Amino acid sequence: MTHPLRRYMPVFDWGRTYDRKAFSNDMIAAVIVTIMLIPQSLAYALLAGLPPEAGIYASIAPIVLYALFGTSRALAVGPVAVVSLLTASAIGQVAEQGTAGYAIAALTLAFLSGGFLVLMGVFRLGFLANFLSHPVIAGFITASGILIATSQLKHILGVSAHGHTLPEILLAIGAHLNEVNWITVIIGATATAFLFWVRKGLKPFLTRLGASATMADIATKAGPVVAVVGTTVAVWAFDLAGQGVKIVGEVPQSLPPLTLPGFSLDLLQALLVPAILISIIGFVESVSVAQTLAAKKRQCINPDQELIGLGAANLGAAFTGGYPVTGGFARSVVNFDAGAETPAAGAFTAIGLAIAAVSLTPLVFFLPNATLAATIIVAVLSLVDLSILKKTWAYSRADFTAVAATIVLTLTLGVEVGVAAGVITSVLLHLYKTSRPHVAEVGRVPGSEHFRNILRHEVETDPRVLCLRVDESLYFVNARFLEDLIQSRVIEGCSIAHVVLMFSAVNEVDYSALESLEAVNARLKDMDVGLHLSEVKGPVMDRLKRSHLIDDLNGQIFLSQNDAWTTLADHPRAAAE
Repeated sequence: MTHPLRRYMPVFDWGRTYDRKAFSNDMIAAVIVTIMLIPQSLAYALLAGLPPEAGIYASIAPIVLYALFGTSRALAVGPVAVVSLLTASAIGQVAEQGTAGYAIAALTLAFLSGGFLVLMGVFRLGFLANFLSHPVIAGFITASGILIATSQLKHILGVSAHGHTLPEILLAIGAHLNEVNWITVIIGATATAFLFWVRKGLKPFLTRLGASATMADIATKAGPVVAVVGTTVAVWAFDLAGQGVKIVGEVPQSLPPLTLPGFSLDLLQALLVPAILISIIGFVESVSVAQTLAAKKRQCINPDQELIGLGAANLGAAFTGGYPVTGGFARSVVNFDAGAETPAAGAFTAIGLAIAAVSLTPLVFFLPNATLAATIIVAVLSLVDLSILKKTWAYSRADFTAVAATIVLTLTLGVEVGVAAGVITSVLLHLYKTSRPHVAEVGRVPGSEHFRNILRHEVETDPRVLCLRVDESLYFVNARFLEDLIQSRVIEGCSIAHVVLMFSAVNEVDYSALESLEAVNARLKDMDVGLHLSEVKGPVMDRLKRSHLIDDLNGQIFLSQNDAWTTLADHPRAAAE
C-alpha cells in the first residue's frame, strides 16, 4: 500500500525526510503567512459577500487538506480575490446576500468545485485547463482586478451600491454619492495610501534606517496588520461607528463549524457551470504559481495530483463553513520567500489561524469595512496588467482579439460571460489557424541535404517535382485545405510529374485527413502525377499502414526528403535564375 499512499498522499513522501531544520523553516514561514492571511481572509470574505469569519474558516481545514494531498512545497491555499469575485457573482444569482441560503450556496459551490477537481485528478484530466490560454487568463485577471477594485469603492465611500459589471457598479455608486460618509472616506483613503506606501516604500525606508533585510521584509508583509490595528483603534477610541462608519461587528469566537452544503437539485444545477469555471480558473492560477516556485528549487509538481489536492481543500471548505479556495500568488510567494520547505508550513499556518479564530476575533469588532476594502484594492491592482494588450497586438492579432474580448466582456457582461467568451474565442481562433496550416513549397539548399522555403531562400528546384512541407498535423478541420491546395498547384504547373509531401512536422493524421489523402492520391493518379511521402514519423506510419493508402499509393515513401529529391529530380535549376 506504500506506493498508492505516496501517489495520492504526498505527505508520506516528504514526511519521511522531515527534520528539525525543515520544522524551523516551516514555522517561521507559517508565522509570517499567518500575519498576512488574517486581514486578507477577512477582506476576501467581504468581497465574496460572506461574513468575515467565512474567510478564516476557508483558510484552516483547506490548508491542512492541501498539505496532505498537494505536491507543491510552497503553495499557500486559501481565499483569493478572483475566486471570491466569482463566488459572489455565482451565488448572487441564486440567493440574497446576508441570508442563510447565500451561505449554503457558497458551501455548495465549494463542494461542487472540490468534487469536479478531484474527478479531474483521478481521471488525469488536467489537460482541460489548457483550453484557457495565457492571454485569456491574463485578460480575465486584469478585468477582474478592475472590477474588484471598483466594487470596493462603495466601502471606501461608505455608500450602498451593488452590481456585477463595471457599468452597473459605477452607476450604482454615482446614484448614492449623496450618501458619502466623509469619515469613512478619510479612513479608507488613508489606509489605501498607507498600504501602497508599505508595498513600495517601507522596505527601502527601513533598510536606510539600518534594519536587516529580513526584518524589513517581515515588516512589509505585516503592513496590512498595522493598518487593521491602527484603524480599529481609531474607530473604537473616537466612537466612529456611531458616526456612520461601517464596521465588521461581532465575529464568532470559535473553530470552524461542521457544515453541510445544499443538495437541492435546482441549486446544484444552478451552480454546476460556475463551479466548473471556478475550478479551472483556480487550478490554472494555482498550478502556474506552484510550477514557478518549484522550478526555483529544482523541484517538480504533479498537475493531476494538484487537482486532487485543490479538490480536497475545496471539499474541506464545504464542510467547515468556508467557500471555494485555491493557491494564492502573493501569499505563496511570501511563503516561499520566508523559507517554507514543505507543505507542513501550511498546516502550521492553519494552526495559527485556528488560534486567531478562537482568541482574536473579538479584537476585530471595530475594524472598519473601509480598511478591508483598502486591503483588497491594493492587492488586486497589482494583478492589473493592461500592457498585455500592447504586447499581444504587436505579436499576434489573434491573441489580442482573445484578450480584448475577454476584458471587454468581463467588464460589461460579468465574470462568467467574460471567461466563457475568452475560452470560446481561443478555441475558435485555434480552429481557424489550424484550418489553414502553413504549407511551404521547398527546394534544396545548394551543396547540402537541407530543404527550405523557396520564398525565403535561394534553393534548387525542378519544374517536374513539387515538394510541399506540411507544418501541421492533419485532421478534419484542415484536410480539405491541403487537398484543394495540391489540386490548384498541380493544375497551375502543367509540367509537374511528382508531388512530394514532406511530413516531418506531421504528428497525426486522423480518419478525415486519411480519406482526403486517398482522394488526392486517386485524383493525381488520374492526372498521371505521382504522390510521394517523405520523412513520415513512426507513429504516423504505423497508423497509415493500417489503411489502404500505402497499398494504393501512386508513388513511393522516402526516408528523407533528400532521397526523394535525388530519385525524382532530373534537371534541378536554381530558383533565382
